[in-house]
Order: sequence, then structure tokens, then C-alpha cells
Amino acid sequence: MVMRCQTGFQRASFFFVLALLALLLGACQRGPEIVKISGAKLGTTYHITVVADQPAPADLDRRLAAIIDRVDNAMSTYKAESELSRFNRAQIDDRQPISAEFAEVVAISSKVWRASDGALDPTVGPLVNLWGFGPQPTDDQIPAHEAIAEALAQTGFERLQLHNDDGQMYLEKSTPVALDLSAVAKGYAVDLIADYLEMLALPDYLVELGGEVRVSGSNPEGQPWRVAIETPTLLGGVEQVIHLKANALATSGDYRNYFERDGQRYSHTIDPRSGYPIDHPLASVTVIMRRCAEADAWSTAFMVMGDEQAIETADRLGIAVYMLVRDGEGFSVRSSRAFDTYLARPENQNGATPTLN
Repeated sequence: MVMRCQTGFQRASFFFVLALLALLLGACQRGPEIVKISGAKLGTTYHITVVADQPAPADLDRRLAAIIDRVDNAMSTYKAESELSRFNRAQIDDRQPISAEFAEVVAISSKVWRASDGALDPTVGPLVNLWGFGPQPTDDQIPAHEAIAEALAQTGFERLQLHNDDGQMYLEKSTPVALDLSAVAKGYAVDLIADYLEMLALPDYLVELGGEVRVSGSNPEGQPWRVAIETPTLLGGVEQVIHLKANALATSGDYRNYFERDGQRYSHTIDPRSGYPIDHPLASVTVIMRRCAEADAWSTAFMVMGDEQAIETADRLGIAVYMLVRDGEGFSVRSSRAFDTYLARPENQNGATPTLN
């Protein structure tokens, strides 16, 4: 008969292995960590959800807030020492050194400005200020035609020149134009955050900043992310729910920031080609693209165009756009051919659960 004797050390090692296996099994059963971060920056709020299969940095909230601060310090129209404010104060033909982020937003704006035939023009700042929608809001007054013509003469994106001198970017102007990059900056901040999360190997996320959204991967239930398109009224509500896997979504509308005078509605969205607020029944535009900065820029451009020109342009360029047009007491829907794929699922119809997760 052979007898085997187990020492105390061997028994301890055996139980340690069992405990380790139980711990690992428990971790597998618990699933990924759900990280939720929120705050207020760029004059609005942000909400970020990360489904982390590996531990996220303990200071992730601070890191992401710092990214938004970089965008704010570069492109804020409210901060006197932002890069944008310094450029707006600069003299004609005075090359201003700018950050790579600032230069990229200018380049994105230039691309959409050209493709939209000037419907997006970040030099619209003087007109925005004149109509009382700028950093220093004024009383709800209709400017004189002469004042509008004078402000319009100070606009024109073609008067900007972007230079690359051995990796350092410079921006100069040939006439005293002023920039307002708010139509792109929020979407660009969303892209920076999303790119940073992917760099950290955290590919499942939803990033929302001021209503501009970018998603990737799956939500906490392992399904595509659900993003709500809001009804364009002051009371809000959900008009449509879209399922997204790796996309960005941006919405522009004229239903929150406007004033009325003698029964006429004056939107904060200024047509840079005429100098006047938009005057058509288009109430909101939602654009889906891969990058949020481009979606943000195009949603503004389409809002300026109106639904007829917007549909023609979107179909020609293959852009997914969903529009709500005022129709009596309600709204009618118009969408481009590229948007049809997002409406194909039954759960995308009205009546879907109005959540954003």
C-alpha cells in the first residue's frame, strides 16, 4: 500500500489556486465595468458612457475634461485669450500661430464651406453679433439694412489663408474678418474624446456633448447604441430613435434660440450669403457621418439651405440626413437616400423606447 502525505504548504497552495479560480470566475460573471462621466463645459453639458472590458484609468473623468478644455481654450468666442479671440483681434496679413486642433477645425470648415457653396461660413460672426446672438446678447432688435450690408462686407471665408511652416500652423486674413467656429467645435471635441478612448483600448462608448453624439461598439446590454432624435419643440420629446454601431450624429435646429418681432420669427441661424436669419419651414436637421465634426458642420449648412437644397445636396454627396419640416401644427419628415438604412429596423419607428444609452 502506498501512502501519500500532503504537507500544510501543499494544502495552502491548493486552496489558494481554488480561491484564485473563484475570483477570476466571479470577475467573468460580473461582466464589463460601466463608467459614466458627466459635466458642464463649452457652455453646455456632456455625458459619456464607457463599457470597459479592462480597467479604465482612475482619473478618466479628469483626462476627458482636459480634452474639452483644450478645445474651449482654442475656439471659445467668450474667452478673451482663446486662440480664436486673439486671431479675431489680429491685424490684416498678420500671421497668427495656431494649434493643430484649431488648424484642423479651420480645415474641416473650409471643406464644408466649399462643398456647401458657402452655406457654412465661420466668418459669420459679425452678423451673429449684429442680430444679438453673439457673446454679448443685445435686445431683440432688427438691424438696419445698412448695418447688415456693412457686417456682410466683413465676412467671407475665402479671405482666410492657412499656412504650414515646418509643422507649425499659421492663420492670416486679408480683410478684418472674425471667426466663429461654434458650428464645428462641439463635434470636434466629441471626436477628440472618442479618439482618446479608442487609444486607451476602450472601443465601446457613447460620447455626447451639447446634443452632438459619437458611438462605437455596443451598449451595456451588448446591443447597438440607441440615440434619440428630438422633436423640435420647446417641450421636447422623441421623434425617432436610431440604432448606431460606429457613427456620429449631430443635430441643428431653430427652435431654441430665436426671437419674435411683429409676428415674425428670427432664428439664431444666420444665412451668411444674405446676412439675414433663415426664413424657411425647416425646423431641425440631423446628420449621421463617421466623424462628429463633419456631421456638426453639415447639420448647420443644411439648416441654412432649407429642405429642398439640403436634400439635393445630401443625395448628391451621399450624406445621411433626416429633416423635420414645419407642416401646419406638426412636422413632416424628409430624409436622404443614405439615411434609409437607419430607418430600416422596426424598432427605429416612432414609439421606440425614448432613451439615449
